[in-house]
Amino acid sequence: MLYYVLAIVGVALIFDFINGFHDSANSIATIVGTRVLSPIAAVIWAAFFNFIAAFVFTTAVAKAIGKGLIDLNIVTPNVIFAGLLGAIIWDLVTWAYGIPSSSSHALIGGYAGAAVAKAGWAALLWGTKWIETLAFIVISPLFGMALGFTLMVILYWTFHRTGPARVNRVFKRGQLLSSALFSLAHGGNDAQKTMGIIVGLLVTVEPLLALETGWIRNLYVPNADNIPVWVILSAHAAIALGTLFGGWRIVHTMGSRITKLRPISGFAAEGAGAIAIIMATTLGIPVSTTHTITGAIVGVGATHRFSAVRWGVAGRIVWAWVVTIPASALIAALAYLLLRTFVGA
Repeated sequence: MLYYVLAIVGVALIFDFINGFHDSANSIATIVGTRVLSPIAAVIWAAFFNFIAAFVFTTAVAKAIGKGLIDLNIVTPNVIFAGLLGAIIWDLVTWAYGIPSSSSHALIGGYAGAAVAKAGWAALLWGTKWIETLAFIVISPLFGMALGFTLMVILYWTFHRTGPARVNRVFKRGQLLSSALFSLAHGGNDAQKTMGIIVGLLVTVEPLLALETGWIRNLYVPNADNIPVWVILSAHAAIALGTLFGGWRIVHTMGSRITKLRPISGFAAEGAGAIAIIMATTLGIPVSTTHTITGAIVGVGATHRFSAVRWGVAGRIVWAWVVTIPASALIAALAYLLLRTFVGA
């Protein structure tokens, strides 16, 4: 059983890597789309701030995932493993088609689907965290859109007497700051979801690890309020490495297909997205960085003219958001049933 638990921790970190790989476009699409940085320089920049986020934010989101969504009394290693499989498979499918779906909601959907497959709907802790999580599927892109629109209007009014060449020079430098802030926010919220899953797993096998000694003792976690330092650092390292390898298919969709971006509009979109995500992270709410930055890009594009936004592309992205939780939940439920058959409960 101990080696099975270690393998699942490894799979959780693989998911975290895929999360960074899949969501790297969220951090670098605008800065690449405006040609402020090359793709290689952009992913190095984003990966660095993904990791640095480990030293900036609290672990409120990790605790929400670890104990706020699923009844830990019914969680087993198979439930965690199946949830991770549901999220990973959905992430890879959407990556293959260049669809910027939410890795966060894929993980939440997978975790919930596996838990329901084991114990029915009673496995879900219906309450504040589910309400916040589901509500922010709608709120985060709308908030990002409103912030993006507002920030873009403010910048237009501030710089309307400044020549285009000078504005571009100013905001090419400014985008380095906004991209760093967004990457920091991305790492701060998304890495914590994997932390929560790992901690949930270790809490469920606490009796197995209680008497262990040596390095294995580091796996002992008595409750979901305790996030070990090694979990925090490994989760941030995994998501940073994933970002470093990049998700180039999605970069094209996010950086150029929704609306045409310039350095000033890229700055506004990244700044708005970062503000929205940092606020949610501070409140301990797991949100989708994909949803938020997409909303911010749409809001920025709409300030130019309503038709500047390619609403057909945005509409297809929204449909991907709608189906992510149920699709990953279904995949995870099937994975759990297979695991129960071949591995046991």
